[in-house]
Amino acid sequence: MNSMFSHYNCEEASELNAVKSCSFYKKKQSIFLAGSSPRGVYCLNEGKVKVFSLGENGKEHIVHIAKEGEIIGFRAMLSGDPYEVSAETLEDCNICFIAKEDFLNMLDGNVKLRQNVMQSLSKELNIRTKLLTNMAQKSVRERLAFSLIFLDKVYQDEEAINLSREDLANFIGTATETIIRLLKDFKEEGLIEIHTRKLSILNHNELLRIAGE
Repeated sequence: MNSMFSHYNCEEASELNAVKSCSFYKKKQSIFLAGSSPRGVYCLNEGKVKVFSLGENGKEHIVHIAKEGEIIGFRAMLSGDPYEVSAETLEDCNICFIAKEDFLNMLDGNVKLRQNVMQSLSKELNIRTKLLTNMAQKSVRERLAFSLIFLDKVYQDEEAINLSREDLANFIGTATETIIRLLKDFKEEGLIEIHTRKLSILNHNELLRIAGE
C-alpha cells in the first residue's frame, strides 16, 4: 500500500489490510483541517495532496505536496497536538486511513516500521528546511526555477507538472500574476513548455543555474 510498509510480509500485510479503510477523494476535497485533533494517519495510494497553512489575510502557503506512497498527518498524531496545517487533494485521490491506536500498535510491534517512520520524518524535515532556506534567500525568479526542479521530481511519474498557477504561487510565496509573467518569460527563453495548465521542463541545467543550485 505504501513504501513505509513495503517490508511487510504476507501475514503483516494481512493485518494491515484488516485495520485500514480506503476511500475515494475528489479534487479539492479536504482531508483534515488545522486546529482539529488527529485521529490517525492517511496513506496516499493515488493522486497528489497539498499540505498548507493560512496567513492572517487568508492566503494559503503550501508547505508540502505529497504524492503516491506518502503518509500524511502522522507528525501531529505522534505529537498528540492538533494539526498545525490543513490538507486538501490536488486531484482525484485514493487514500487509506489507519486509526491512531492501530498505527501506534503497529509501531510498537514492528522495529522496521519505526525506523521507516523516523527516516521519513528526518527526510521531510530536511526537505522543508531546504525549501524554507531557498524561499527566504532567493528572488522570485530563482524560487520559481528551484520550485520547478523540485516539482518535476514530485510529478516524475507523469508527463508534466500539473499544478494550477494559484497553487504554484502559494507554493513559492508570491502573487499569481507574478508567476504567470515569469512562466511566460521561461517559455520564451526555451526553459519550459506550457500545455494549458501543465508544465514540462525543457532545459533542466539552465533552471538549476538560475536557481543557484
